[in-house]
Amino acid sequence: MEPFFALMHVVMTIITFTRANESTCTLQGQPVYPQLWKDGDIIIGGVFSFHSSWEIRQLTYSVTPPPLKCVSLNYRDFQYVQSMLFAVEEINNSSTLLPGVSLGYKIYDTCGSMAMAVRVTMALANGHENTTSDGPCMKQAYVQTILGDTTSSACMAMAKSIGPFNLPMISHYATCECLSDKTKYPSFLRTITSDYYQSRALAELVKHVGWTWVGAIRTDDDYGNNGMATFTKVAEQMGICLEYSLPFFRTYPEDKVINIIEQIKSSTSRVIVGFLVHWDLEVLLHKFVEYNITGYQWLGTEGWISDSVIANMDKHHILQGAIGLAIPKTQVTGLKEYILDIKPLKSSGSAIFTELWEALFQCKYSTKNESLFTACTGMEELSQMQNTFTDMSLMPIFSNVYKGVYAVAHTLHDLLGCKEKCASKKQLDPLTFLKHLRKVRFKTKDGEEIYFDENGEAVAKYEVINWQPSKNKHDEFVTVGLYDASLPMKDRLAVNMASIVWANNVTKVPVSVCSESCPPGTRKAVKKGKPICCYDCIPCTEGEISNTTDSITCLRCHQDFWSNLQKDGCVEKETEFLSFEEIMGILLTTISIVGVFITMIIAFIFFRFKNTPIVKANNSELSFLLLFSLILCFLCSLTFIGRPTEWSCMLRHTAFGITFVLCISCVLGKTIVVLMAFRATLPGNNVMKWFGPPQQRLSVVGFTLIQVIICVLWLTISPPVPFKNLNYFKEKIILECDVGSSVGFWAVLGYIGFLAILCFILAFLARKLPDKFNEAKFITFSMLIFCAVWIAFIPAYVSSPGKFTVAVEIFAILASSFGLLFCIFLPKCYLILLKPEKNSKKHMMGKMASN
Repeated sequence: MEPFFALMHVVMTIITFTRANESTCTLQGQPVYPQLWKDGDIIIGGVFSFHSSWEIRQLTYSVTPPPLKCVSLNYRDFQYVQSMLFAVEEINNSSTLLPGVSLGYKIYDTCGSMAMAVRVTMALANGHENTTSDGPCMKQAYVQTILGDTTSSACMAMAKSIGPFNLPMISHYATCECLSDKTKYPSFLRTITSDYYQSRALAELVKHVGWTWVGAIRTDDDYGNNGMATFTKVAEQMGICLEYSLPFFRTYPEDKVINIIEQIKSSTSRVIVGFLVHWDLEVLLHKFVEYNITGYQWLGTEGWISDSVIANMDKHHILQGAIGLAIPKTQVTGLKEYILDIKPLKSSGSAIFTELWEALFQCKYSTKNESLFTACTGMEELSQMQNTFTDMSLMPIFSNVYKGVYAVAHTLHDLLGCKEKCASKKQLDPLTFLKHLRKVRFKTKDGEEIYFDENGEAVAKYEVINWQPSKNKHDEFVTVGLYDASLPMKDRLAVNMASIVWANNVTKVPVSVCSESCPPGTRKAVKKGKPICCYDCIPCTEGEISNTTDSITCLRCHQDFWSNLQKDGCVEKETEFLSFEEIMGILLTTISIVGVFITMIIAFIFFRFKNTPIVKANNSELSFLLLFSLILCFLCSLTFIGRPTEWSCMLRHTAFGITFVLCISCVLGKTIVVLMAFRATLPGNNVMKWFGPPQQRLSVVGFTLIQVIICVLWLTISPPVPFKNLNYFKEKIILECDVGSSVGFWAVLGYIGFLAILCFILAFLARKLPDKFNEAKFITFSMLIFCAVWIAFIPAYVSSPGKFTVAVEIFAILASSFGLLFCIFLPKCYLILLKPEKNSKKHMMGKMASN
């Protein structure tokens, strides 16, 4: 945490300044001085953390707090400073860039303190000379631009301070997406990519690998919090869930760190996204070793993934197999050698040079306790040392500092009108310089093209690197992929998965999911109170499928299709109709044909014995017509078998209706003949002349014609049509004939029923007439069977499923036809064939002598 006294010191300085006499420009508070400096025509400012921390002091609040006492020398920022000095020296020695103009610099130390960063920024903007002049402070900025700082939080505070004055600031390592807001930070630029792209690239990488359940640890500052917020948002859009997202800062107390450790241990995710700066990860790494946090797959940001210091510290291979995004490797000719040559620093700032030298070589130039330190000779060789300062793994960041200085130089070159010699050596107006700095475009000596985008940032490109075991001191950083934000979305990320070595030194991708993938045939159902990545796999219901893994919903099959047993594909529904090939169809067809043959045999017998009294009785013409109509009744049942078509649907119902009416009309005619014949035997009654053969034929035709008319109207208005019944059985289609007009259908059946009941009543009335062979008895019984069959048919027809509906109708036709055939003709055939002696007129008239 920032010490309160440092922030209070800055606030008090500002308050004192605002209360000063507006007509006098005077320095308020204690001046701060640069650690390194060099005079020049135009001065460039630098803000770096030569030290990473400061000494904590107890404050009494009774006196002004003393200046910070910086501790913990930070070698990395010395490397950044060396990169800046190398670029300045190259430019000053160049005959083509800024000829005749020398660049100077003022470089300050922030000690890793945000408050100190703001203070030194104001010093660079205003100067540190303790002078007083008449009039208000209206002079332009003390420096042309400021390079630094390394951290996003410090850059935010600095950029807000100098933004209103349009003083440009170029950072080499501050990646927070928040700094892209030009309304808050109008003068901020950077030679590194914004975390806007890194956060999305990390989410795409997680999605590409196949992880959906991850944990995250972030640095508790603007860099970590903003970066993780963007990552979380994009990850959720991609179906990735965070089991936990824990903030951490290197100054956290022990109890907070313990809570983080316990939460990681109790988690089920096996992947940890580390949105951390290297200082925080260094502290965490020691804690992970202490509490044995191993076996996790790490995913890192550019803040630590390519840092060899972290890799050297990882003695227990906690981070082995880590993958992450790193700034693409670049080379600046001569930069490495310059960084390692620290002796020229002595001319820029002897105090900081001495401190660096003593820290590098563990010696003292003047020591009182010889037992602790050896004396520095000044001849120590850095080439024989191996430490953070000699590590060049962060060369891409060093080159970012280098690019920032050259961006300033090229902008000055254009504005000062430099050709063979610059037209002016004066420092430029900050606003004018800022506008041109945003538009600068140039190539480095190594051929890399440098420019800023609309937000004042570098173009987003990353290398995907993997920590792989090696024989060296630490894991080897192997490039396994690339991410280029300038490409289309689908082509941005390219990773060679086969070349990655994962955590625990395995080549198989680690699995990190809250729930296993749902196979085809199931859908995901989110568990109540859990993230969307935690779900149950619910089998699709009948008629629905899912043909992809991790399907969110099941798709309903088309009405003509049904789901297979695995519920991963739709298959065509089985069509059901009464077929000639199946057993039921064959049986009914056989019975129909048998009925036809029996009827034909009876017709042959009747024709053979047509002149016998029993055949002549009741008009033989009606008997033959009845036999013919029964043949048609048996045959019409065949129209109900087979796949329904338009013609078969119309034929089966009309043929059935007309043939049965023809049949009942003949029976009705025979019944009336019996009644009329008895009345004709009464004295004085000559009624038979009104119901002779012509009248009988006419009645049959008349009754049948009425049914024909009903059928014609039915077929004309709304005829029966083939119909796919999808409602009765969900898994199969019932092919049937829709009756079309229900009125027409029931009119046909009703008319048949009416004639059958009328015939039954008349036959019932004539059943006891005095005749030796009274046909009315058989007609009564046949009509009783007929009516019983068709009355039973109605509920059976309505309740029978599928093809059994048709089978019930065929059964009713056959049963009623056989009933008529056997009841009316079988007794007569019995007499004709087996009792020929009774087939005589006398016997028929009842005049044979009784025994």
